[in-house]
Amino acid sequence: MSPVVRPSCCDASMTRPDPDDVVAWLMRRQRFGVRLGLDRMQDLLGALGHPERTFRSVLVAGTNGKGSTAAVLAATLVADGAHVGLTTSPHLRKLAERVVVDGAPVGDAALAGALQRVRGAAERLGATFFEVVTAAALLLFAEAGVDTGVLEVGMGGRFDATNVADPVLSLITGVALDHTAVLGDTVARIAHEKAGVLRPGRPAWTGAEGEALRCLRSEAEAMGASLRALEGEVEVQVTDRGWDGLELALTGPDGDLVVSTPLVGRHQARNVALALVGAMTMGVSASAAVQGAAAVRWPGRLERIPYRGRVLVLDGAHNPDAARALAVALESLEGSVPVLVLGVSADKDVAGVADALAGVAEHLIATRASASPRALAPAALARAAGASEAIEDVGEALERACRRAGPGGTIVVAGSLFLVGEVRALALGEAAEPGERWQ
Repeated sequence: MSPVVRPSCCDASMTRPDPDDVVAWLMRRQRFGVRLGLDRMQDLLGALGHPERTFRSVLVAGTNGKGSTAAVLAATLVADGAHVGLTTSPHLRKLAERVVVDGAPVGDAALAGALQRVRGAAERLGATFFEVVTAAALLLFAEAGVDTGVLEVGMGGRFDATNVADPVLSLITGVALDHTAVLGDTVARIAHEKAGVLRPGRPAWTGAEGEALRCLRSEAEAMGASLRALEGEVEVQVTDRGWDGLELALTGPDGDLVVSTPLVGRHQARNVALALVGAMTMGVSASAAVQGAAAVRWPGRLERIPYRGRVLVLDGAHNPDAARALAVALESLEGSVPVLVLGVSADKDVAGVADALAGVAEHLIATRASASPRALAPAALARAAGASEAIEDVGEALERACRRAGPGGTIVVAGSLFLVGEVRALALGEAAEPGERWQ
């Protein structure tokens, strides 16, 4: 298949747009919200010469864990010698984090150039923020000459912008309640939407269990997709090494494998296992699987950062299922911690997140991501979660948490990846991109 003929994103002779201007334009498109459907995206990619057709694609869907699963799979493919693009969402600090080639973000100037080339058609078609970002990522992958693109699905699957790709493999992590206003209010309905990434005659793996797995299997059978599940097909033995990560021994239909990964928390074991069986389905060698699992990094998910003589633990546990996984991990890793700083988007299951995290900390501070209009007001969050303090300013909340924790104490920051991104930037002395964060 012939590649899209366009200037290289790294060509110094290009006239480069002002990154701030084009990013500001893109961020304004967040206000259009999420409008699921594939017609606009298909038309947008058609206007760009269909860059998605120049490489093979893998779609990674699911409620939680799809980002880490995609990151592990991409790392194993790179270790196997493939030229790999990876797109994930949301970003923590900078938009360019969403578009990665061979393990490195493409950079602000390259992304701005791609966005500028997408801009005209996007405005004409009324493309959404996520559609524009996805199109820019696919364009950059084509220009970089990747042979494989690993695409994390944004929401659902059936009508998500990434689903315009024709995947050679689909992965679906666990399925739980999230985005219920859009995807449905039962696990079965949400599983139905996730199953939209399956393709007739194409391989797929899932880490789903119970009702979700039954629904996915029914959908796969109806369309003739070859769906396999970790449950019943792959035995995973886990050695939890605490903050040093996990060791996994996998026994499955494609052989045995022992890997170590720096990803923290036993809940990551299924994500890593899913990525590895997917990689082996694609023909990745055992040695590359081992190297990839060891090399992967996934910031903002049970990430430890030293800060002013304390330790910050950052985790974007934004729904009850993710919050329960965080609570279990913290019990094993830390026991009760001195302080939890919590911020949650108003459209999430706030009560469910708060219930799942009840008791993990001696002191709870409610705050909000300052750049996110979706964030629940700290006073309302404090009432819902039983927090003793509600602090509007993130920096002030972190300062108060430091005083509460004391020297050497642990502070957990959770509930929203927008909040985690802001705190992470503060802790590392980095500037966040300006503008509001809706998506």
